[in-house]
Amino acid sequence: MGRGDSQACKILLPFLSPPQVIEPEDIHAKCGLGYLHTSHCLASGEVMISTLGDPKGNGKGGFVLLDGETFEVKGTWEKPGGAAPLGYDFWYQPRHNVMISTEWAAPKVLREGFNPADVEAGLYGSHLYVWDWQRHEIVQTLPLQDGLIPLEIRFLHNPAAAQGFVGCALSSNIQRFFKNQGGTWSAEKVIQVPPKKVKGWILPEMPGLITDILLSLDDRFLYFSNWLHGDLRQYDISDPQKPRLTGQLFLGGSIVKGGPVQVLEDQELKSQPEPLVVKGKRVAGGPQMIQLSLDGKRLYVTTSLYSAWDKQFYPDLIREGSVMLQVDVDTVKGGLKLNPNFLVDFGKEPLGPALAHELRYPGGDCSSDIWL
Repeated sequence: MGRGDSQACKILLPFLSPPQVIEPEDIHAKCGLGYLHTSHCLASGEVMISTLGDPKGNGKGGFVLLDGETFEVKGTWEKPGGAAPLGYDFWYQPRHNVMISTEWAAPKVLREGFNPADVEAGLYGSHLYVWDWQRHEIVQTLPLQDGLIPLEIRFLHNPAAAQGFVGCALSSNIQRFFKNQGGTWSAEKVIQVPPKKVKGWILPEMPGLITDILLSLDDRFLYFSNWLHGDLRQYDISDPQKPRLTGQLFLGGSIVKGGPVQVLEDQELKSQPEPLVVKGKRVAGGPQMIQLSLDGKRLYVTTSLYSAWDKQFYPDLIREGSVMLQVDVDTVKGGLKLNPNFLVDFGKEPLGPALAHELRYPGGDCSSDIWL
């Protein structure tokens, strides 16, 4: 699926014989939605996909339903007129009759790149939407204190758990959301990545920009990527209210030595990290989408966020293409180590450099499996 361009609703199904394409017009006509993002399978056999907006690029956080056998567009999951103002990711938990969705911004705000003035104008999201899973309607709008651009959301995999985490990109923090005794939901900040004072960048302070998070299947570790700072982090969440940093690894980023950005003040590092070279290729961009092997021992990372933002922050990505890297994980004591022998270079695609983004395991993985 594309993101943020004129083909944002086109879905290619290459595993069908013959391969099928769901055209944008079909989704526009039946759902009034566009700019698709996250897909999850439902117990009904249907496929549900969240959206960022309507066909014109206005904000509209709705959900498209596909038939699980024919992949026919059936309509929307939410009740007519019941979409959220903005959308992005979602996760449902049937045992608690709840789904929670997140928000980025209206497609027409973000699709040309990041403009700080849009933040000042309040055009980026800062809420979670709590849905009644059976009634298909919003029952609570949860504002996040210091939680700008909540993107990826993950419940704990334990189906009885009534809590999880969401990564807030622009404010660069992780918030834990949880169910209260009265049935409402709350959120609290549990991890904060401090900004770096810099020179030679679009702003005097650079956020980490947390763009992806995931939880290991045993709910012991939380991982997230700071796309701008360039580091990948591992936290022990045995106590979800007090995550403990157990691993950190720099994989490119905007603050590497010799780059255009000079760090003037850093609360975490004593010096700027070295540029990353893997199998002779200097890696452009920073760690972005991540996926963990089911045994928790191999973490795979890609470096492209979204083409318009790639072009703005990492123009080398456009010229050279993104890469996929492998990080070896210590699942006993915690820790991260780059595998120097693994590199998938999407800059060498037959039709030219490509911007690889999402990673998925056939049959389910750590960021798509939902247990009933």
